[in-house]
Amino acid sequence: MHVGTFTKEGTWKAAEGQLTELAALGITIVEVMPVADFPGRFGWGYDGVDLFAPSWLYGKPEDFRSFVNTAHAHGVGVILDVVYNHLGPDGNYLKCCSSRYFSEQHTTDWGEAINFDGEEAGPVREFYCANAAYWIEEFHLDGLRLDATQNIYDDSSPHILEEIVRAARKRARGRELFIVAENEPQDVRLLRPPARGGFGMDAVWNDDFHHSAVVALTGHNEAYYTDYLGRAQEFVSAAKYGFLYQGQWYSWQKQGRGTAALHIPRAAFVTFIENHDQVANSARGKRMHQITGAGKLRAMTTLLLLGPGTPMLFQGQEFASSARFRFFSDHKPEISKLVLQGRAEFLAQFRSLRGAEAQELLADPGNPWTFESCKLDFSERERHREWYALHGDLLRLRRKNPMTGSPAQGGFDGAVLSDSAFLLRYIDGKGDWLLLVNLGADLWLQQAPEPLLAPPMGRRWRLLFSSEDPKYGGNGVYSPQAEDGWRIPGEAAVVMAAARDDSGQDNSNV
Repeated sequence: MHVGTFTKEGTWKAAEGQLTELAALGITIVEVMPVADFPGRFGWGYDGVDLFAPSWLYGKPEDFRSFVNTAHAHGVGVILDVVYNHLGPDGNYLKCCSSRYFSEQHTTDWGEAINFDGEEAGPVREFYCANAAYWIEEFHLDGLRLDATQNIYDDSSPHILEEIVRAARKRARGRELFIVAENEPQDVRLLRPPARGGFGMDAVWNDDFHHSAVVALTGHNEAYYTDYLGRAQEFVSAAKYGFLYQGQWYSWQKQGRGTAALHIPRAAFVTFIENHDQVANSARGKRMHQITGAGKLRAMTTLLLLGPGTPMLFQGQEFASSARFRFFSDHKPEISKLVLQGRAEFLAQFRSLRGAEAQELLADPGNPWTFESCKLDFSERERHREWYALHGDLLRLRRKNPMTGSPAQGGFDGAVLSDSAFLLRYIDGKGDWLLLVNLGADLWLQQAPEPLLAPPMGRRWRLLFSSEDPKYGGNGVYSPQAEDGWRIPGEAAVVMAAARDDSGQDNSNV
């Protein structure tokens, strides 16, 4: 959620008014994009400069507190995105206090790195640990999301990330926190407990899942999507093991990527189809439903919301918002010019965005229209009710199955059925669930030598859900288990549940 574009008013009070609806849909945590104060009339928040001051643009600090209190009353947690890898290009006055706040050894893509391990780094570390604790104590937040942790450099011990996490948990005074990281290199140390050399976080964003999903949905794998094919194997592996790259060669970066994570619980991987960065990393800031087929997207949404990872939705995704999301930032003219230039250079990594025609489509981040065009229209919940119903039903289905999200050891598996079709199975021996996903054409399996397709002994499969249900905009529902094998509908996802078989026959191999 970006507070400034989540509602037309762009305030905490207006956002608070939507919490009842979010809770009813099945949302359990709201992740708020950064609110540390920054210059200008609008911005994403990643160029904050006053880390202890909630932006005045969204209301008073008391309004923020009220938002959190109301969320808690509805059983919804609130976590805040914090940026500890750099400060914004305008309004950063820390150097007026001391030059030691910034590193002489490290650099970031966005400006000077923070000095966490150089000369006189002690007070700098204390400043950032105090900031993490401040948000938890003052606003009763339920956790933090740490931005671009790969650009938080610290060659000392203990690592500053470990200390930040410890400071936040201590200030929670016994309340449970959910602390999640963004980390492009996919460093598993973030998730290990400190006793095992880790930083003690709870979850990390899984870019691998997103990249495979985008390739499967769009057919394009340029730039940082180069090392993904969007095939069934990738989704089975992501469901079973989290990261797809755990040290293998990564051609886009010409080096190995990732670290071994086979032992990490699946719920520690945050999965998503959209987020603020990825929607904006295009010429027009289009949402996924605007660039792919409806059937494929319904199937992928089913995988996202019923998969074993922790699913995340980007604001408005749940009702197929027509509001695009672009990069916007309000700076002085000389900085705005550099921001627009830098944005064009960044997107030029995509072959399709290098031409003059594509570059002309890029919205000026400093134009107020760019910001205003990103605001949601909640009347689309009704106008796009088929998409809204799909998300609500899937979230209810997720809550209904206690295995989803936290399958027991050995209680989950998957198999490839074709390049575009696969299955995931939640196993408890009786109430098993079978999720069939087909991102390609109709698939007829006359022979099905895959044991995961067989129901538990004394049980039979019954159809529980289909993304092709007409109430979601689909073309009709039928059970994929037929007399002549398995007929799995194309561009669809189907859920089968093991039900008691009262026929007296052993249907374990039907």
